[in-house]
Amino acid sequence: MTHVPQFSHVRALTPRTCPNSSQVVYKYRSPMIVSNKQSTTVSADRNMESLDAAKLRSDFVHVLRSRRSSEVPLYVELGKPVADPLYQETPLPRAMQSCPKADIPNLKDLLKEENFYLITESGEQGRLPVLILSMKESKHPKRPAVVFLHSTNKCKEWLRPLLEAYASRGYVAVAIDSRYHGERASSKTTYRDALVSSWKKGDTMPFLFDTAWDLIKLADHLTQREDIDPLRIGITGESLGGMHAWFAASADTRYAVAAPIIGVQGFRWAIDHDKWQARVDSIKAVFEEARIDLGKNEIDKEVVEKVWDRIAPGLASQFDSPYTIPIIAPRPLLIVNGEKDPRCPIGGLEIPISRACKAYEEARCLDSFKVIEEPGIGHQMTSLMVKEASDWFDKFLK
Repeated sequence: MTHVPQFSHVRALTPRTCPNSSQVVYKYRSPMIVSNKQSTTVSADRNMESLDAAKLRSDFVHVLRSRRSSEVPLYVELGKPVADPLYQETPLPRAMQSCPKADIPNLKDLLKEENFYLITESGEQGRLPVLILSMKESKHPKRPAVVFLHSTNKCKEWLRPLLEAYASRGYVAVAIDSRYHGERASSKTTYRDALVSSWKKGDTMPFLFDTAWDLIKLADHLTQREDIDPLRIGITGESLGGMHAWFAASADTRYAVAAPIIGVQGFRWAIDHDKWQARVDSIKAVFEEARIDLGKNEIDKEVVEKVWDRIAPGLASQFDSPYTIPIIAPRPLLIVNGEKDPRCPIGGLEIPISRACKAYEEARCLDSFKVIEEPGIGHQMTSLMVKEASDWFDKFLK
């Protein structure tokens, strides 16, 4: 028996149809086809989209490789549980506790815990800490897996409530420390210092892209495990982790289902529409450093654009959401944001949602794409978001 929290009715926002599409209706703007007119050009268009997606993925991996230390064969080092996890800021109350969980009285005794390091490249940051929870006994030799990614200044241990809940329901639940977080941090300023260093030296990509590399390497490992079905691996995360999930799913098709939470946004749109302030404030130290270096009296959009180009090349151009969100199709994709989130402004999602809707329609799988904008919510992961992501994985991975 699974405990499922109850939620009050959530107001659906005004539906928007896909460009040049047949009639579409939405639940939380989740498209479901009503009628469809076949086109003789669909097959050709789909082939072109496939080529464009492969080229974009190749270009992205090329950028990831451009700032790698020496690559090494992927291998595992045994680890142990972290007794005192490092948080680079004080953690806030967790909506994760509301995640649906199987009613197993002695669950903790029945869980198998694995702690190890996956070596993804040479150097200190190439040592990827991994935490996995699963049930010790299972009727199924190959189980679905979900990768969970923490938000800024947190760590993999922060995600334990989600790991336990998913493991209780038959998943292999996986969490990592993103770059310069958790076991990959030495102080409460490690991540901030890494961002500033990236601006100064241009030799690393601590904001998003370095961890995206780790997630590609993690997929190498997960698809080879005897307890995981390589065709049923999902990925999700909150805030920074939501962005990591988005880019990993875009870059690596082995992530079969994705559910980024309060992470998807339009970086170029924010610059063009003067809506970049809240995102900048979340990692302000690097922008302040750039402002000084550029001789500016205040942070402006020129500073913002130069920082993104330096620490995450292509983030506000060819790898932005209008291009990388649609290429997740036809794999199931759930995007969950707050309606009033200043870091992920809804206006910046119009083009990526429209293009993704078209991609899923052409693939004839509109029910595999869903967008939720929770009314009245800012940059916060809520119990509703946790429940929706849980349902999404159950629908497509179970």
